[in-house]
Amino acid sequence: MLLRRTFMVFALAIGATSFAATYDSPNDGPWRTMSDGSDERLMLEGHDAVAYFTQNDAVRGDPAIKLLHNGVTWRFASAANKAEFERAPQKYMPQFGGFCSNGINYAIPWGGGGGPNTWRIYRGKLYVFGGQSSRDHFEIDTEKNLELAHRYWNDEVAGSNAVFTRYKRLVLRVPHYKTGKQLNDEWESLRVAGKLPVMPGAAQVVSAAP
Repeated sequence: MLLRRTFMVFALAIGATSFAATYDSPNDGPWRTMSDGSDERLMLEGHDAVAYFTQNDAVRGDPAIKLLHNGVTWRFASAANKAEFERAPQKYMPQFGGFCSNGINYAIPWGGGGGPNTWRIYRGKLYVFGGQSSRDHFEIDTEKNLELAHRYWNDEVAGSNAVFTRYKRLVLRVPHYKTGKQLNDEWESLRVAGKLPVMPGAAQVVSAAP
């Protein structure tokens, strides 16, 4: 009975959600972090957020060059990158708290997998993915999925308990939910037809074929 009531509350909350299309999302958590040494809430698995933009690469930060921002720790490969981040943190922080962007497309704050090693810079913003297949699935329809991800982040995930939100949406799936097999089949059919969209922007542009 308690479980049934809980699901009913979830359903009512979701039914009341109103989406406003925007690519401008709050960047103040929840955060996907890990523990490493003395850093208990480390962002991007220790990668340098600035280097994605300046070196077009996922570069490990130096544990000795770090700062605390928004309650989480950021490492940098150089003092210059640290200073640049301090100057404009919103420019360099990953979208969706560093969670997999394709997971946020389904209102599910996932981590793991490829993490910060699988990423894309789109419209001047950094997006990370849980792995290559997650990014492939997201880029089946980049524009639509960007809009959905920002909507769900703004309306459900931002400021929430990530674990609670994750399990809620694993049970009460979004209307556009597709299984991994469905997405793999769709991606493969587009690849064979040569119709896979390519992310615009100079950084991290992939070819149609893997």
